[in-house]
Amino acid sequence: MQHQITAKLGLGLALLALTTLAPAAAPRAERTLISSGSKWEALAGYSRAVVQGDWIFVSGTVGASPDGSIPADFDAQMDNIFAILGDTLEQAGAALDDIVRVRCYLVDDVYLDRMSPKLREYLGDVRPANTTVIVKLAVMGALIEIEVTALRQRTLDPVR
Repeated sequence: MQHQITAKLGLGLALLALTTLAPAAAPRAERTLISSGSKWEALAGYSRAVVQGDWIFVSGTVGASPDGSIPADFDAQMDNIFAILGDTLEQAGAALDDIVRVRCYLVDDVYLDRMSPKLREYLGDVRPANTTVIVKLAVMGALIEIEVTALRQRTLDPVR
């Protein structure tokens, strides 16, 4: 009987010590949503990007021109994608050199040889982690879609 009391008392003291000595939960980093104004964001319930602390998560981006059309040329689509990514990251107080992860979705593996030099052109020595998969894209005419994750390396206030 005394052993049971001692065990319960020991467990109670251990729990008390854990709750009083445990560090307080870290405050949650501010979350900012960045919108491109696209009708698809409202319809599908997503954001162009989400900024959580210094992390920036940019949704999949296709190479649409400013007028919304998709150029037939692969390189033009890549150029448009990186223009959009650059603008989005700038709104978050970051830049292309803050990218740490890239996910590329290609409609056909014949574009691999054209994708790689374009990634080097825009990301240079950044050399982020990269995953590339072959898929059927939801946007008619899109040959590639790219999504990125960035870690802001400088202390800039995001543009809101």
